[in-house]
Parts: sequence; structure tokens; C-alpha cells
Amino acid sequence: MTDTIFPLEPTPADAQAAIADEFSFFGDWSERYQYLIDLGRKLPTFPEEWKTEEHRLLGCQSMVWIVPEGNADKLVFHAISDSAIVSGLIYLALRVYSGRSAAEILATEPDYVAAIGLAKHLSPTRSNGLAAMLAFIRETAQAQSR
Repeated sequence: MTDTIFPLEPTPADAQAAIADEFSFFGDWSERYQYLIDLGRKLPTFPEEWKTEEHRLLGCQSMVWIVPEGNADKLVFHAISDSAIVSGLIYLALRVYSGRSAAEILATEPDYVAAIGLAKHLSPTRSNGLAAMLAFIRETAQAQSR
């Protein structure tokens, strides 16, 4: 298994609470977008050989690649985008879901999206891409839990 920095918090609920807390420090969306960009820069290195059509996430305007590893006990997701803001969105999703069991993933709704106001402040194409990524994570967990 490849190195990962996730999970940072002991549970998905803790991760979502930490995300909401961090974003509450910023007064406006220009600061929040900058923070997203900064988070995206913290993503672990993504091997160039994984940037293939097989690993490309469809439904995103930006180029996004995502690679799952593991089993029902622990699923780790590796992902990257060619877009700075989308890389930040990936960081948030991996913070909540990567390194968790399939059962934890399936039991966790992405409440952080509404809690920090992402739903209202993303362009329709970024919203669609985020939804595609969250669906991919959920579908991977469902497939592993069978």
C-alpha cells in the first residue's frame, strides 16, 4: 500500500467537525478558496503512472485521478487533480473518508459540504465533480462490503 497521511482524525465525524471548525476562521470566500488551494498542496505525491484513463474520474471538468486500495476493513484513496481548488476538495473528501472501513464510509454522509457552505459557493461543474468523487468513494465502499 502506498503512503498516505489519512486519516488525520479518529472518526469521520471528528474529521467533519475539524473541517467545519477550520473553515469558520475565514470571514469570506476568497480566504476559504485560498485555504482550499493550500490544502490541495498537502496531498501526498500521486505517481505519474497512475494518471491513466483507467483511474480518471469522469464527471469532472478538471482532470481528476483516483485510485482506491484496501478492503472492507480499511479503504485508502489516493487522488489528485490538475486544478488547485479541486485538489483542495479532494483533500477534504480524503480527510473524511480515506483510511476508514467500508462500513464507516457508508455510514457517513458528507455533511461538511453544507456545513462550510461549499454547496452554495462552487460552480456547477465543480459541484458535479465533487458529487462524482463522493459517489466513487461510496460505490467503492459498497463493492468492498459485499
